[in-house]
Amino acid sequence: MKVKVISRSTDEFTRERSQDLQRVFRNFDPNLRTQEKAVEYVRAVNAAKLDKIFARPFVGAMDGHIDAVSCMTKNPNHLKGIFSGSMDGDIRLWDIASRRTICQFPGHQGAVRGLTASTDGRILVSCGTDSTVRLWTVPVATIAESDDSSNNSVKPLAVYVWKNAFWSVDHQWEGDLFATAGAQVDIWDHNRSQPVNSFVWGKDTVISVRFNPGEPNVLATSASDRSITLYDLRMSSPARKLIMRTKTNSISWNPMEPMNFTAANEDCNCYSYDARKLDEAKCVHKDHVSAVMDIDYSPTGQEFVTGSYDRTVRIFPFNGGHSREIYHTKRMQRVFCVKFSCDASYIISGSDDTNLRLWKAKASEQLGVLLPRERRKQEYLEGVKNRYKHLPEIKRIVRHRHLPKPIYKAAALRRTMTEAERRKHERRKAHSAPGSMSIEPLRKKRIIQEVE
Repeated sequence: MKVKVISRSTDEFTRERSQDLQRVFRNFDPNLRTQEKAVEYVRAVNAAKLDKIFARPFVGAMDGHIDAVSCMTKNPNHLKGIFSGSMDGDIRLWDIASRRTICQFPGHQGAVRGLTASTDGRILVSCGTDSTVRLWTVPVATIAESDDSSNNSVKPLAVYVWKNAFWSVDHQWEGDLFATAGAQVDIWDHNRSQPVNSFVWGKDTVISVRFNPGEPNVLATSASDRSITLYDLRMSSPARKLIMRTKTNSISWNPMEPMNFTAANEDCNCYSYDARKLDEAKCVHKDHVSAVMDIDYSPTGQEFVTGSYDRTVRIFPFNGGHSREIYHTKRMQRVFCVKFSCDASYIISGSDDTNLRLWKAKASEQLGVLLPRERRKQEYLEGVKNRYKHLPEIKRIVRHRHLPKPIYKAAALRRTMTEAERRKHERRKAHSAPGSMSIEPLRKKRIIQEVE
């Protein structure tokens, strides 16, 4: 004969200390909890609404430059440090935590067009329209310095004068070489006053250069002849070239998938490519209404940030066609440079109005230390929101953004033009012989040709 006995141990439900939380036992059997999905749906709606209420992305502005901010770079060895260069030749090192200048690097006679830091963060390389490359020693600065630290200035370690103006510079992720872009692509060593190698393909100016994070000898450039070119330092000539319909302003490699890069284009879109297969874009990222000026990947590789001539900053998922977030302020003018912080928590943008602005990467994220219970609660709400994100009410709340009127009108005009073009193509196809007109996808439409 079977006898069922209820067995309970007092250790399971007795608190060890009076400060401990009471243990709660829940039976997750769906037959006992018939309203579970309805309750979770309400929680998801409330979580989406609370995200909107607490969305305060703007942290603060860093004021100090007296001309437009043209370029920025992170210090890979110092989480709180960021370098910025302006159109009047001024270079500054900022402390993001206190939002003030730590020191200045005077010397350039024209606009600073490119900044990059060495792998160990000890050397800063700058270049500009005065045809010079300057190497600087980065001071090991702390917040504990005196308040007049903005008057600290650093003398250049070396000055290399060259034949033409420079438009961009980038340092190897591992190694001592750095590349400059101008009339040609020059490869420099820290200890040599002449380039160790030069690459030329065509006559047009090269406007941006980026080294691959996974393969130190591979770099990508974009030029004013609408081309994107891949170079390998182990070869004597450029490897491959892709010609698009409009100019590419900037390039950024995905640090987690180093074979992929995204190009910020003049036609308001960004195009993600696989470097091994350049005849078709992997994804087209649309939402800006004016030329995209700069792009930077998050260290996680899951998203990237773009700055545009339409005076907005947008955050895109790496595989999504539309932005998940848009940042703008009344005073912010055309955005020339954007950067993710090294911990992927913040975004720094530099614009035409001489300011650097600090934004949160997640608009409604709580700053400061979270208690374990708070973190678990936020993770649960994020999971619930993710589970019901396809439902119309939650999708509408999550996607809704207030836009400045000029951007709203420009986006509506772009949609009208795109729709008109689509209808025109449909009518032509309907009145043509079957099979005579093919539909070319947008991923291929903007590419003219690939040159080996």
